[in-house]
Amino acid sequence: MALHAVENIGDAFTATRELLTPVDFRQWIKLAIVAFFIGSGMNFPSTQFNTSGGTEQIPTEEIPLSLPAEFATVVAAVVAGAIALGLLFAVVGAIMEFVFIESLRSGTVTIRRYWSRRWRQGLRLFGFRVVIGLPMLGLVLGWMALFFVPLFTGIADPIVPIGVFIIGIPVLFVVGLLYGLVSAFTTVFVVPIMIKSDCNVLAAWRPLWGSIKSEPKQYLVYAVLGFLLSIAAGILASIVIGIGAILLLVPLGLLAGLTYVTLSFSSTAGIAILVGLVIVFVLAIIVLSALIQVPVVAYLRYYALLVLGDIETDFDLIPDRRERVRD
Repeated sequence: MALHAVENIGDAFTATRELLTPVDFRQWIKLAIVAFFIGSGMNFPSTQFNTSGGTEQIPTEEIPLSLPAEFATVVAAVVAGAIALGLLFAVVGAIMEFVFIESLRSGTVTIRRYWSRRWRQGLRLFGFRVVIGLPMLGLVLGWMALFFVPLFTGIADPIVPIGVFIIGIPVLFVVGLLYGLVSAFTTVFVVPIMIKSDCNVLAAWRPLWGSIKSEPKQYLVYAVLGFLLSIAAGILASIVIGIGAILLLVPLGLLAGLTYVTLSFSSTAGIAILVGLVIVFVLAIIVLSALIQVPVVAYLRYYALLVLGDIETDFDLIPDRRERVRD
């Protein structure tokens, strides 16, 4: 039996090259915008447990019992803003999943048209990600609480939290693996089925689950090879981005040195120029990363689309491109 995940490694590269050549800078920029959002996820505030110890007694009158109201308000506003921004980013990212697949399907990138056509399905995808992500988050936070709270408060023997930690590692690994598979398969397989059948997430998962049960070997091989290809592509992208960052640091470093010699960093103008250079560097790296991500994400998504269509022809979203690539 042919393993489609093995056969399509080269075909996905050909399909990606066909999409991106000849280079259309405008289309590449649009794909970079979409790819920038595709890598987003749910962002939750983390909880830290801090303890202090010592033999000296600190006068209680020197310890503020509560934060100033103004400071607490600012902290709450910053946290709320960060959560809202993370949620907005995740919503946009879910919709952009459909925009990207539609772009790969047609070979033409029109963000506005695909957005207006698929935003409802994108919201359903976002909701599904929240539903499967919250239990995973709760499990991790619960495991951390069972470990840290008894350890730092002394309400239990120290061996108890250590036992919880040791037992929890394999449990979290198994649950995390299942969560990762469901999340990944939803992104690379369910989204194309939703586009093909114009349905919601659960309606697309039903035929996919039936296909997984009938062809488990095909999907297992894809899961392994897809994971390895993602790592390899990520390493290559990181190398290219690192080289770009080094090349970018040369002129910015010269400007920073010139600023230090002429104005010094202790002056207001020097600090302003230094901050400006840092902002330019960070924005340039973000833009470079998004541009580099275009062929990486396109390859991995084409790979998944080709494998899915070979396993189940009813799920094939790119039959014409598949035929051209193989001819």
